[in-house]
Amino acid sequence: MARIAGVNIPTNKRVLIALTYIHGIGPSKAKAIVEKLGIAPERRVQDLSDQEVLHIRESIDAEHTVEGDLRRQVAMNIKRLMDLACYRGLRHRKGLPVRGQRTHTNARTRKGKAKAIAGKKK
Repeated sequence: MARIAGVNIPTNKRVLIALTYIHGIGPSKAKAIVEKLGIAPERRVQDLSDQEVLHIRESIDAEHTVEGDLRRQVAMNIKRLMDLACYRGLRHRKGLPVRGQRTHTNARTRKGKAKAIAGKKK
């Protein structure tokens, strides 16, 4: 099993798909990495040599912010917005949708499970 950026990459998947298991690398970045290194995208991770895995690891370390660093960067950006007390920061602080979605109905992902309102019977 290959280990890249602190993540165990599944061996039986194609390289293009397996790279997306790393936080911060999606399909387009995975495709760019594979094309840059000249690895066939349909190859499986188990078929890669140790040298190719090393090249992938070095390429990701040099050019991309992934995993812990990316999570830390996002958390710091959110914390900065909250400290500024700007509109987006206040929405983060209250646990409400940040990007203008309606909250009268829906928004259950951000607001959490619906709470029953007591004394609503007629």
